Amino acid sequence: MSTTPIQSSSRKQAVYPYLIVLSGIVFTAIPVSLVCSCAGIFFTPVSNYFHVPKAAFTGYFSIFSITMVIFLPVAGWLMHRYDLRIVLTASAILAGLGCLGMSRSSAMWQFYLCGVVLGIGMPAILYLSVPTLINAWFRKRVGFFIGLCMAFTGIGGAIFNQIGTMIIRSAPDGWRRGYLVFAILILVVTLPFTIFIIRGTPEQMDLHPYGAADQQSTEVEAANNSADAGDKDKKSPEPAASTVGMTASQALRSPAFWALALFCGLITMNQTIYQFLPSYAASLPSMAAYTGLIASSCMAGQAIGKVILGMVNDGSIVGGLCLGIGGGILGVCLMVAFPGLPALLLLGAFAFGLVYACTTVQTPILVTAVFGSRDYTNIYARIQMVGSLASAFAALFWGAIADQRHGYIIMFGLSILIMVAALFLGIIPLKGARKSATQTS
Repeated sequence: MSTTPIQSSSRKQAVYPYLIVLSGIVFTAIPVSLVCSCAGIFFTPVSNYFHVPKAAFTGYFSIFSITMVIFLPVAGWLMHRYDLRIVLTASAILAGLGCLGMSRSSAMWQFYLCGVVLGIGMPAILYLSVPTLINAWFRKRVGFFIGLCMAFTGIGGAIFNQIGTMIIRSAPDGWRRGYLVFAILILVVTLPFTIFIIRGTPEQMDLHPYGAADQQSTEVEAANNSADAGDKDKKSPEPAASTVGMTASQALRSPAFWALALFCGLITMNQTIYQFLPSYAASLPSMAAYTGLIASSCMAGQAIGKVILGMVNDGSIVGGLCLGIGGGILGVCLMVAFPGLPALLLLGAFAFGLVYACTTVQTPILVTAVFGSRDYTNIYARIQMVGSLASAFAALFWGAIADQRHGYIIMFGLSILIMVAALFLGIIPLKGARKSATQTS
C-alpha cells in the first residue's frame, strides 16, 4: 500500500505532459481557428445583410489586429507574472464573448467593439500559450510538439470553415447562428482545459518536465567526460536554452532581439502572399479552375510543414530554418517557372506552405534558443508585435504590387529576397548566442 502514491505520481508524470499538448491542440483548433482561420466566411454574408461595403465590415478585423498588437506585451507581462490558468481562462472568456457579441450585433460600431474584445482576448491564446507551455513542460521534442499544436490552426480551419459555411447558409441571418455556435464551442470546449488542466510549470504539481531526467544524465555524463579529459572548457555543442536566461530588458538592448524582430516581421509579411495565390492562379490561362486547390495545397503544406519543421528543429534549428525557407523558395520558383502545369503549380503552393509554417514554429523556437526561458513570454510578445504590425499592412502592400504590370512576378521576386534576408536574420543571432554561451561557460 505504501507504493500507491509513488505509482500515482509516476502515472501522472507519464500522462500530464501529453495533456498539456492536448490543451495546446484545443487552443489552436478551437478559439484560434474559429476567430482567425474562419473569419473570411462571414465577410460576404454579413456585409450583404447590412447592405454595406465589405470594407466597412472587415474594418472590425483591422481593429482586432491593431488591438492585438497593442495588447501583446500586456499579455506577455500577465502570463509571466500571474497564474496561466487565470490569464488563459480570461482570454478564452473574452474570445467567446467577442463571438457572442457579434452574433447579437445590429450596427457596424458594435462589430468594431467586439473586435476590440477579441483583440484583448486572443494574443495570449494565439501567440503565447503553446510555446510557453511546451517550453515549460518539455525538455525533449520541444519543436515537434510546438509544430504539432500549431498544425491544428490549419486543420481546425479546414473543418470549421465547412461547418460554419453550412450554418451561415441555413437562414438569411445564418451568420448570427454561426457566431453563436462558435462562441459556445470556444467556451464549452476551451474552458475545461484552461481551468482544470493547465498548469504553468510541472513544479506546480510536483512533477518535472518531460525529458528532464535524460537531459540531466546527459549533462552529468558530459561533465564527467570533460573532467576525465582534464579539459574544463569542453561542453556540449548546443547549450540548453534555459542557460541563456536573458531578461526582457537585457534582450531589448541586444542586436539579436532586433534581428529576430525583423525576422518575425519579414517572415509574417511573406506569409501573407498565400492570400494572393488564388488570384495568381486565376490570372493564368486555363488555370482558373485551380484557384481553390492552390489555396488548399498551401494549407496542407503549412499543416504538414509545422510538424516536420518541429521534428527537424529538435535536431538542428539551423536545419529547420533552411528547410522552411528553402521550401518557400522552391515553391515560388515552381509556381513562376511552370505556370501552365497544374501539378507543379500545386506542388509549388504546397512547398510554399513550409515557409508559411515558419511564422508560428520557427519564431518561438529561435526566441527560446537565443534568449532562453527566463523571461520568454515578455520577450516573445515584443518580437511578435513586429509580426502583427507586418500582417496589418502586408495585404495592402502585396495587393498594390499585384495590381501592377507583371505584378505577380515582382511579388514573387520580392518574396525570394525577403526569404533570403530572413534566413540570415535567423541564423546570425542563433550563432551569436551559442558563441556567447561557450565563452561564458
